[in-house]
Amino acid sequence: MTQMSVPPKIEIIPANAPFSEGQRLWLNGFLVGMLGLDGSTALSPIENGVMLAPQGDGDDGEAPWHDPAMAIADRMKLAEGRPLRRRMMAAMAQQDCGQCGYNCADYSDSIANKSEARLNLCAPGGKETARMLKQLFEEVDKAPAAKPAAGATEATGAPAAPEVKAELGRARENPADATFLSRRLLNKGGSEKETYHVEFDLSESKLDYVVGDSFGVFARNDLGLVDQIIALLGASHTTKVNNKTLREALVEDVSLSPAPDKLFELLSFITGGAQREKARALAQGEDPDGDAATLDVMAALQKFSGTRPHPEAFVEALEPLQPRLYSISSSHNATPGKLSLTVDSVRYVIGKRKRLGVASTFLGERINEGDKLKVYVQKAHGFGLPEDPKIPVIMIGPGTGIAPFRAFLLDRKATGAQGKNWLFFGHQRSDCDFFYRDELNAMKTSGLLTRLSLAWSRDGEKKFYVQDRMRELGREVWTWLAEGAHLYICGDAKRMAKDVERALVDIVAQFGARSTDEAVSFVADLKKKGRFQADVY
Repeated sequence: MTQMSVPPKIEIIPANAPFSEGQRLWLNGFLVGMLGLDGSTALSPIENGVMLAPQGDGDDGEAPWHDPAMAIADRMKLAEGRPLRRRMMAAMAQQDCGQCGYNCADYSDSIANKSEARLNLCAPGGKETARMLKQLFEEVDKAPAAKPAAGATEATGAPAAPEVKAELGRARENPADATFLSRRLLNKGGSEKETYHVEFDLSESKLDYVVGDSFGVFARNDLGLVDQIIALLGASHTTKVNNKTLREALVEDVSLSPAPDKLFELLSFITGGAQREKARALAQGEDPDGDAATLDVMAALQKFSGTRPHPEAFVEALEPLQPRLYSISSSHNATPGKLSLTVDSVRYVIGKRKRLGVASTFLGERINEGDKLKVYVQKAHGFGLPEDPKIPVIMIGPGTGIAPFRAFLLDRKATGAQGKNWLFFGHQRSDCDFFYRDELNAMKTSGLLTRLSLAWSRDGEKKFYVQDRMRELGREVWTWLAEGAHLYICGDAKRMAKDVERALVDIVAQFGARSTDEAVSFVADLKKKGRFQADVY
């Protein structure tokens, strides 16, 4: 078996540095490679999507908090003592998903230099990110100005305003029209999930994309929910608000979940006594009744029943309805002019009331065949097939995480790529949750899909996940890595991605004959070289 050589271990981050052992090892391995101390070519500051901060304000350019699985309190702790813009970055969700129109580092820089006034664009970070940014923004005028980056104006330190509007359909600020074609349920009877294969026609906008990119969808709120809210307001749905009817504004323009702090501020102005104090506490991020996390806009109005905000003030207090990003599950090379997504419909019950995911149920049931909607393509940051079509790829995507890997396989088929392909897929039950079963089996029969390894968490007495299947097949995984394979993960950032990475470290240690420290450094080196990429959420 061919083994990959490991450079002598070089320690840059001392053992007494204020990081956990895992963070220290990862950061040490990253910096060794970035600086070229392992004999490799040093990375540029933005290679593989890694953003290093511009120097000039005492920052060292490191971002040990840039981990989507880390809680915001831990991220803020790691960023203590850093410049304001770096603490703002730590407040972001760390996904570099592009949903805000930036990556995490650029969004924080833009807020800090006042070229971006919106503090609520980090949808994955939700209310906790928005609150932290609001708190940090109060320091902006006190913070020392950062050294202007390339493209900034020397007079203000702020980036020069873009003079050219983004190309149609290439940014959330300039969406294009797409036509909804169809939806197809991927689960069979007995499943606890409701997942759809959804297709769009892009021919009108002439949008194209590359596998690995994401698709931004401007969904609309559920009309039934909107009408219930209007009833709680005691208003008419035809009341004019911002040149629209109240119903149109609530359907198209504003988020109805979760209830924002500004709504509680408004409610505190129009109520009194204990209710006023309770609304003020909620506006400050406190939780007087233990239900703050469950309060969407309708639940907030019900909690403060009898308050009747003026419709215009009410709409003004709500957050804008953000677009949702989905991993693309099709290939432009295979089906030009068409695009597909793999979407879980989100439904859950709080109390006696059913709650709905806005975009997922919009795509899963409310939009009709032939309807137009606003969309855009979000270019991937460091997530895509290797340039060399002969390189083998290992893809780990349980549940809807299969989406970009279906796209990878279809693209490799369409382009005649010769590299081997190995897919790890898992879900709850094999008989009803095996997405694209016939398609994947056909790919395996044809030889396109070299290996298909499956894991079903509810089929046996003991739960069994993709990381467990990886460990079972660890020797073969190591062999593929030793042959130069690129490895990809797509799916849940909080648990699955971390569990898969831990399994990978164990595989490298066991079958690559390395210590745990060396295995951690090896995996960090895969990331640095773009051979280990993640699309997590």
